[in-house]
Amino acid sequence: MLELKPYEDDLGKVLAQAKEQGVNHLLSVAVTLEEHEKLVSIAKQFPQVFISAGLHPTENPEVALDVKVLDAQANHPSVVAIGETGLDYYRNEKAMLQWQQERFQQHIACARRFHKPLIIHTRAAKEDTLALMRIEKADEVGGVMHCFTEDWDMAKQAMDLNFYISFSGIVTFKNAQQIQDVARKMPLDKMLIETDSPYLAPVPHRGKSNVPAYVAFVAQFISEIRNEPLDKIAEQTTKNFFALFRSTSK
Repeated sequence: MLELKPYEDDLGKVLAQAKEQGVNHLLSVAVTLEEHEKLVSIAKQFPQVFISAGLHPTENPEVALDVKVLDAQANHPSVVAIGETGLDYYRNEKAMLQWQQERFQQHIACARRFHKPLIIHTRAAKEDTLALMRIEKADEVGGVMHCFTEDWDMAKQAMDLNFYISFSGIVTFKNAQQIQDVARKMPLDKMLIETDSPYLAPVPHRGKSNVPAYVAFVAQFISEIRNEPLDKIAEQTTKNFFALFRSTSK
């Protein structure tokens, strides 16, 4: 969740700051089913904010996903994507995480039922993530590999499955050579940029609570390492956003 205290608990001020930096549209990504009504309320109040529906792979461990609830949320007109879903093996043995795989499969099935793209989180689970994307036909709806931290090989395979690659503030970190390499190589028409707020604030704000306005620093850094104009990066990633989240109708 965004840290609103510095903004007098006023989300409008956060969004106004973002607009000053040229960030005009935002996607607030669900991590639990319980927050759905709050997200819907935000989307209703602020037309520039779009929302998703889903249960993050590390939230409510081993609790069965209520598919009926997920479907009802996915069908809401403000919801433009399914997720955040995926696999995260970072702190666990793979054998302990069958429930994560089942959840991921259920999210992909929901996305296909409602023809909405997926927001995929993957950490220390490259092979299983790609395998389940193929088995469950995630390419039929496409989506985005959120907060990408993997290598060029995974980026290529994900793009072949109709997925965009999204870069967070991590790409600006000095030790993020692998991610920077991917950002240089990939076609611009398959790129998105994000905050993963309130985490992973980019340089020069690393270590602080992240806010939507800071996505401008991610765009600036990518323009520099690709040796391409910032305006070009901003324009194309905006086009990509609306091409992917085609359910947007605000």
